[in-house]
Amino acid sequence: MPRFMTLVRIEENDVPAGGLGPDFEERMGALLEEITKAGVMLDTAGLHPTSDGTRITWTGGKFSQVDGPFTETKEVIGGYSITQCKDKAEAMEWAKRFLEIHPPEFTLTVEVREIAEG
Repeated sequence: MPRFMTLVRIEENDVPAGGLGPDFEERMGALLEEITKAGVMLDTAGLHPTSDGTRITWTGGKFSQVDGPFTETKEVIGGYSITQCKDKAEAMEWAKRFLEIHPPEFTLTVEVREIAEG
């Protein structure tokens, strides 16, 4: 079965400082339990803020490095999941369910991509 990586893109400056609340945590926990029991979830995690990150670029045969936060970037990758699904349609259904858990005033995007095998 194919594996898919879902990249969660967020607007880092719009994330509520206190999180999304206990109701959100319960709904997310229930979804993660369901997707794990279905045998689909292989790995998932959120990422630390860009202020803790570093970008390394290779250009012209040289490295350059920029420490976060990356203020010039509006959207950043805030988390990821790796799933094993029968097809892309199933991976997209799980991604939509993940998005639906979030409050309507919260803006985030997921990018679902099949992992190249072999």
